[in-house]
Amino acid sequence: MAVMVIEVPEELKPLGDAMMEAITAVRKARAGTGAGKAMDYAAVEVAIGDAAARIERAGHQAVLQALDIDRPSVMIGGARFTKVGRCEATYYTLAGPVAVERSLYREAGKRNAKVVDPVSLRAGVLEDGWLPRTASAMAHQVQQVTSREAEESARHLGRLPYSRSSFERVAHAVGDLYVPAHGDIEDALIEQYEIPREARSVSVSLDRVSVPMEEPRPRPVGRPKKDDPKRPVARNFRMAYCATVTLHDRDGNGLHTIRYGRMPQGDARNLCEGLGADVMALLAKRPGLKVATLCDGAAELWNLLSEPLGEEALGTEVHKVVDLWHLLEKLGRAAGVIHGSGSADEVVQRWRLRLLNSSRAAEGILEELKHSGREHVQVSDARPVHDAITYIENNGDRMDYATARRRGLPVGSGNVEATCKSLVEVRMKRPGARWKEESGEHIIQLRAVALSDRWDAAMDLTLKPLRKAVRAA
Repeated sequence: MAVMVIEVPEELKPLGDAMMEAITAVRKARAGTGAGKAMDYAAVEVAIGDAAARIERAGHQAVLQALDIDRPSVMIGGARFTKVGRCEATYYTLAGPVAVERSLYREAGKRNAKVVDPVSLRAGVLEDGWLPRTASAMAHQVQQVTSREAEESARHLGRLPYSRSSFERVAHAVGDLYVPAHGDIEDALIEQYEIPREARSVSVSLDRVSVPMEEPRPRPVGRPKKDDPKRPVARNFRMAYCATVTLHDRDGNGLHTIRYGRMPQGDARNLCEGLGADVMALLAKRPGLKVATLCDGAAELWNLLSEPLGEEALGTEVHKVVDLWHLLEKLGRAAGVIHGSGSADEVVQRWRLRLLNSSRAAEGILEELKHSGREHVQVSDARPVHDAITYIENNGDRMDYATARRRGLPVGSGNVEATCKSLVEVRMKRPGARWKEESGEHIIQLRAVALSDRWDAAMDLTLKPLRKAVRAA
């Protein structure tokens, strides 16, 4: 048997003990491998995982304890703080809670000031003991799934052994930090962004998607019944905003998409100003990028984008394109009225090829629709031919798909359509779900960061202000 002697300082003895326990767990597992019999290896995984977690917690405990400063007074941010006591506190790591004894301080001369401690300040702890990486991981879980599912997933993974309410509380605490600072954080993220080498153009898209909101419901007149709710609420659907900035290659294929979201009461104009700022930052890095804006035919969306993403604001040509697939959807219904269901697909295919290859195709299709004599034919509650005519008349100057193709620009807003689904519908429109404006804003913005592959950088910028130096006075 090999003999290995490891000298462990007295203050790290719990870590040495945890390492010995891990070795014992492995030796015990190895002892059960003989005679060629089958083995419950899931139990071995659990045992070794628990042993590793004990090592991890012991390591955290030792480092956190070393962050403590036990002096009569300390200096924090240029102010003097005096010691008021000493007590044990719990800190929450990825592997579970650890206890640390730390000193408590209050700003000198302020009897009712908040008590602080060096361990939490120096480590950048969130709220009551949540270490930054732990808080980030818990928030990441909750932007993906409900807190109940996050708790269950954590139990199966053997990490983050915390309750549903803890997941909920920590995720929204991270959101409370991120949302007010998101403008500055997004500016920093776009400055750090590395444009893909193959990128030749950038497109911006904006769309809306419904979100179930919890809103107060007026109480009925008169004395309430015995079992009536004290604060009645209604579940109403309101329109939230989704936006994307996508880099494309020379053929218009998407390379990477940055996603954004705002709840129904969020500032849509501020969102669009942020989109314009991000595009300007990208153009500063790569002046040759072509720019396109893509939306459906809703006038509100184009009005929101017109100023912050106009040619005057960006200092370059901007190709405006109405999503081709929205147009073809309306043309398909119109073709069914004019030519019958049997020939409609063939007609739409012919129109599609004209739109993709001729800059003036929309004008020709508009004339066909007007001369069909079927403009006022009603199907159910709609007039499909009239609707298609109106759609082209309102957006005809944004239907030059042939030029967009020649320039290698996209002609469809699929990126923002997919974002509406992945950002909002997958997470926020689950059966029975309803949201308040503030908590919904936390989730939609944190989820947008995660879906944009910017989570780690965003969380570093979000949680970094919590870290403060503490020095003995």
